[in-house]
Amino acid sequence: MGFGVFIHRTDSIYDDSPAAQYQFPSQYLGRVQACLGDWIIYYEPRKVAATRGYFAVAKVAQVIPDAKATGMYLALIEPGSYFDFVNAVPFSGPEGVIERGVLNDAGRISGRAQAAVRPISAVDFNRILSIGLAECQPELPRSGEATDMPTGAGFSDGIQAPFILFEEERVRVTQLSSRIVRDRLFRRLILQAYDKRCAITGLKLINGGGRAEVDAAHIRPVEANGPDILSNGIALSGTAHWMFDRGLIGLSDDLEVLVSRHANDRDSIQGLINKTGRVIVPVGTHARPHPQFLQWHRENTFKQ
Repeated sequence: MGFGVFIHRTDSIYDDSPAAQYQFPSQYLGRVQACLGDWIIYYEPRKVAATRGYFAVAKVAQVIPDAKATGMYLALIEPGSYFDFVNAVPFSGPEGVIERGVLNDAGRISGRAQAAVRPISAVDFNRILSIGLAECQPELPRSGEATDMPTGAGFSDGIQAPFILFEEERVRVTQLSSRIVRDRLFRRLILQAYDKRCAITGLKLINGGGRAEVDAAHIRPVEANGPDILSNGIALSGTAHWMFDRGLIGLSDDLEVLVSRHANDRDSIQGLINKTGRVIVPVGTHARPHPQFLQWHRENTFKQ
């Protein structure tokens, strides 16, 4: 087993769905198999406009031939393991290249940086993850909200990444599967993408302690196998969240807010919706609610 980097573009020609599967040609089979049962980091190349850089982490559960494409294979992602980074991690930072393994002996960027699949050292993996999931300015927890976060993980000041532990000089992800940890990181991810603004009402309410009023809502709930992925999340005020979870409001594929005919006060609900009649979403298409999750909500939660 070993850590790896998988290159993925938002406009990829491959049959990729980063939270579920990664398609690749046979030339990379050995490298992908080396990651089987271990964690990989997704990276979007610098030549892509508005690149996300290193943007997510996931665990490879299985590698199989692609029955739909000759000579192609699929790396199947372990359900529930994928997580978008809270912070963008660029290819290069103030101290140079973040992934040191792409440098040659002369300290220059080598051809390894162009490989769609490549191994990555435990040190480089840890460095990228600690930046991508750092909480330098953590959201204030709700009253009575548990943290489940041990301290003293051995990182530099200002970087909190206690879900990474050292074991025999090798870093391992041990707490990224914790529901409490993932919920807090998911909240930060969604609130950051939506600028702490309710997507339905358009209101941005912050209390005196800097706490945003909005919730980070899953469109397809975790209990129904909904992933902790940015496109399965939406920022909603407490009231909008309550109505969304109970099917009194839903969303069309073109992001129009739908009001259930079963709601007993449709006029009041309509009055809560921002004047566009559609949800206010992030600029990046990758961050917007995905149609497959919206469809699930309409078919399983929304009261038509």
